[in-house]
Amino acid sequence: MKNMRYILGGAALIGLPLTLQAQEQTQDTTLVRTVVVEQEYNPDIMDASKINVLPQIEVPVVTKKAVEYNETLMPATQIPATTMQPYTGIETLAKAKGGYARLGYGNYNNLDLLANYLFTLSDNDRLNLHLDMDGMNGKLDIIDITNNENKKWKSRYYRTRAGIDYQHRFRSLDLNLGGHFGLSNFNFMPEWDANKQKFTSGDVHLGFKNHNKDLPLDYAVETNLLLYQRQYDPAAENTGESMIRTKAEVSGNISDEQLIHIAFNMDNAFYQKAKFENCTSIGLNPSYQFQNDDWKLKLGAHVDFAIGFGKEVRVAPDVQIQYNFSDSYLLYVQGTGGKRQNDFRQLESYNPYGLLQNQLDATYEQLNTAIGFKASPINDLWFHLYAGYQDLKDDLFLVPDFITGGSSPQTRLLLGQADARNVYAGGEITYSYKQLFGFNASAVYRNWNTPSNENATYTESIILGFKPALEANVRIDVSPLSALRLSLGYQHIERSKVEGERADAVSNLYLSANYEVFENIVIYARLNNLLNKDYQYYEGCPAQGINFLGGVSFRF
Repeated sequence: MKNMRYILGGAALIGLPLTLQAQEQTQDTTLVRTVVVEQEYNPDIMDASKINVLPQIEVPVVTKKAVEYNETLMPATQIPATTMQPYTGIETLAKAKGGYARLGYGNYNNLDLLANYLFTLSDNDRLNLHLDMDGMNGKLDIIDITNNENKKWKSRYYRTRAGIDYQHRFRSLDLNLGGHFGLSNFNFMPEWDANKQKFTSGDVHLGFKNHNKDLPLDYAVETNLLLYQRQYDPAAENTGESMIRTKAEVSGNISDEQLIHIAFNMDNAFYQKAKFENCTSIGLNPSYQFQNDDWKLKLGAHVDFAIGFGKEVRVAPDVQIQYNFSDSYLLYVQGTGGKRQNDFRQLESYNPYGLLQNQLDATYEQLNTAIGFKASPINDLWFHLYAGYQDLKDDLFLVPDFITGGSSPQTRLLLGQADARNVYAGGEITYSYKQLFGFNASAVYRNWNTPSNENATYTESIILGFKPALEANVRIDVSPLSALRLSLGYQHIERSKVEGERADAVSNLYLSANYEVFENIVIYARLNNLLNKDYQYYEGCPAQGINFLGGVSFRF
């Protein structure tokens, strides 16, 4: 028994340096990663294996040594002479860095600016300030539609975002206050007379969230005032959109394994300086949820209806069945759907170059059903396989509009809507080895179609021409040094083939590097489009050729 205590103590001492080393590894603060939580983490505890090697015991040899005494008399100047005082120090953890800043610049006048600071005012009060700006200003190669020759287009696009958020924790709930501002300034293709666009946005947020676990119900509620203005549109010049967005949810446990959840949302939209109808959109999402060690079940529905523009009642499922047949293998089946409001913010994120020619209805996902399999056969290896069917009503697409006559033809992109369906299949694989190596690859294939209608306004080639048929991404991360991280990646987006024609595919090979020169100071660089391919993320708007962006980031 005594030998066993020695062995366990030695194992603990051996493991201690490894733990300290892991804690001292510097985190990569430059790259922005998106972590998608696909399932709850189920830790595996491996069986301990006994080491059948016993150490050889050597009997220590003790030799008697003569003791020498110092007989010098040294009188004490105080009584007691050396009294050990009790330890009164306060052990504190190292204070986390509240500030982060990043500044980068590259060719095509590419700009990358980010600053953020979190103030810890007290144990219950947090204040966060945020500012970021990105964009470019340079000449891009385009095709002149008059003579089919290459020419230069002086393109510019700058986005600025700023915000302030405050949180106060009361005894049983959290209060959240915030305000944000956004500005997008860019120009269109050179053939269009109104060769510029500006989006201005702002919002104010107020929310409450319960954190008292002793209450029988859990709840959260928030309201937002959203303001947005599009400056140049054929049917909406200087149009303003004001929206009051309210959200609420409440849930309660029936038992340890059963839960009832109800979510509510309402958008009240008002328009200025445009012949758009004010409207109110209401959504309700009730569900029953069951979960144990092996099964996870959700039975619910999305019920949406509108008052004013887009007056219609729509219902979509919200169902998911998930089975864990081991700690590392999961099978699921799901059927979901719901409304996506096409407000001005959503339209900018979809395609900022698209112009409004009329008021757009919400896009409704009537059904998105899928079956999938997730597994982690060994540590640090994870993969996901899935296939499904998606049915969209009033999906967005872009209409290239050519205006002839006058001194020269003009080109613009108009926003349109049409029903679309697709069958898809895809997969993803991820592997990582400590902090030294990481690999991720994903791909999804979609087969699109749209209901044939002789009276349809637009042809199938226009509606589906820029829909993604194959999307693939590969990325490798390596850290040959603790302070150095290199990344090599490739992005490929192949468009749908319609009527024997296919738009050019996106083909972006990129390389990035981050190096921590000093503690909390990192220099970074990124090269994009290393193959110098000519492709378009947005129809009619070319991407940059080989481009570079580099700078420095630091925490303070």
